[in-house]
Amino acid sequence: MTRKEQWPVSYEDIVAARDVLRGVAHRTPLTHSRTLSRLTGGHICLKLENLQRTGAFKLRGAFHKVATLTDAERQRGIVTASAGNHAQGVALAAAHFGVPCTVVMPEHAPATKITATRGYGAEVRLVGQNYDESYQYARQLAAEGRTFVHAFDDPAVIAGQGTIGLEILEDDPAIDTLIVPVGGGGLMAGIAIAVKSRHPQVRLVGVQPAGSNAAVQAFHTGVPVHLDAPQSLADGLMVKAPGELPMAIIQQLADDMVTVTDDAIRDAILFLLERTKLLVEGAGAAGVAALLGGQVPAAGRRVAVILSGGNLDLARLHTLAHSSAS
Repeated sequence: MTRKEQWPVSYEDIVAARDVLRGVAHRTPLTHSRTLSRLTGGHICLKLENLQRTGAFKLRGAFHKVATLTDAERQRGIVTASAGNHAQGVALAAAHFGVPCTVVMPEHAPATKITATRGYGAEVRLVGQNYDESYQYARQLAAEGRTFVHAFDDPAVIAGQGTIGLEILEDDPAIDTLIVPVGGGGLMAGIAIAVKSRHPQVRLVGVQPAGSNAAVQAFHTGVPVHLDAPQSLADGLMVKAPGELPMAIIQQLADDMVTVTDDAIRDAILFLLERTKLLVEGAGAAGVAALLGGQVPAAGRRVAVILSGGNLDLARLHTLAHSSAS
């Protein structure tokens, strides 16, 4: 179903990426949730990328990209922009290959993500109020000769993220619906190619916060959308616009795109912690929010939901719990 002549990433690229990631990225569990199944009337499974190394799926794409750079590209030094999870993946990859790495993060990035990125040996610069402002500064650094590693609009990154789709359908070939959080779109695009290439009947649904829904708008209108000031507690999904390549793939392969409110995301974070004992950040909880809110009907279906990350500040968790109780 994919068109290699149209997209610079294919099913075969994703299979090759899995070989590169073997021994680096965890093959995370796909676990059945009896509670979510009972509440929704479906058979609900959770793909636990919150248990991935670095605490999020982003390691897959970041490491694969750095691994496929030439020696000359790596030795120039790596620079990237990230709200936090991609930052950790790139920093870990740079440390693995012994190359210098500079990460530009928004000034208000979660403290846990800043600390973890520095812990992998990267230089962290806090610039800008959001990902897009950090991205512009990182591009300036790249113009000085460093190698830029994009968080989502890159074929090698997309191929790395797509390995999640391979694992899900190997672990449960009967899955008929996949729910994927969408920010820049790299995760959704990679999973779409991995899944639709061999299982075109699987329903693929993307989820965005209502306050950061550029990809949802673009999907339903067919027109590129750029938001002036996206807002969401799910910092990992807060981008002004999806990547050009991911959006082209999503436009053709996704079956639906929906939005959820920040209140619904907050409630999903607390639900997952209380009922499943899983710590999941806002971006990772978006799919469960869509399930619990009914945006993605699950009755009679076999559904896999991507819990894309678990890097949530405990102070932020306290605030969310307090706001829910008030």
